Amino acid sequence: LEKDIFPWVGNRPIKDVAAQDLLTALRKIESRGAHEKARRCRMYAGMVFRYAVATGRAGRDPSADLKGALTPVKVKHHASVTDPRAIGALIRAINGYTGSFVTKCALSLAPLVFVRPGELRHAEWSEIDFDRKEWRIAAHKMKMREQHIVPLSRQAIEILQAVKLLTGDGQYVFPSIRSGLRPMSENTINAALRRLGYTSEQMCGHGFRAMARTIVDEVLSYPIEVIEMQLAHAVKDANGRAYNRTKYLEQRHKMMQHWSDYLDGLREGNVV
Repeated sequence: LEKDIFPWVGNRPIKDVAAQDLLTALRKIESRGAHEKARRCRMYAGMVFRYAVATGRAGRDPSADLKGALTPVKVKHHASVTDPRAIGALIRAINGYTGSFVTKCALSLAPLVFVRPGELRHAEWSEIDFDRKEWRIAAHKMKMREQHIVPLSRQAIEILQAVKLLTGDGQYVFPSIRSGLRPMSENTINAALRRLGYTSEQMCGHGFRAMARTIVDEVLSYPIEVIEMQLAHAVKDANGRAYNRTKYLEQRHKMMQHWSDYLDGLREGNVV
């Protein structure tokens, strides 16, 4: 912020800095193609101005006048199949996958667990609790840096038990084909989808999360906070406090089994 903003607003008292001065500085950042950085700098500048207002150094926050003035940041959405009939076709295609059995198991498990591709390929046998029917992902592997609990449906357990016969003596559930000491390559799931005939514009490994998020909300009608918790997103209560990761665990177990059963129905052509 000091490097990108302050040289353009000069050494004037902060109360004398106008919205146009700030916009000129932000335009310089945008001119380099750094649109996301310009947006963040406007946000940080607003924090500085609001502190100045609170401490009597300025009368108002001029950054508020720039809402909508900056170039919108284009958000790239992950390609995903979300139409029930198309999901059924995808599940049938996965069932017919003829490549590596370990890859097929990873591909089959991906729709059932709501996790990110990196979390799936880094799954370790020490994290799987067959008695509790849970996969407890270590905090350091998660985006939110908190342990995440994934309830395992009957179908997910069956997949894990099948692949355990091949990889159960190693660390990773889905090891690299080149070395059991490393997890599966980050390109494996996407490559398998391409082999099944799905282009990068139609479906990707990350798209299984969007698929689940859409259908479990719009079709199965589970509460959004339960879904968001299972997606390992930050979920807060009415007072702004983050929920414990075990929140809604019983409902999440029920939801994950319901979702797996629903996918079985779609695979058989039962679309409601």
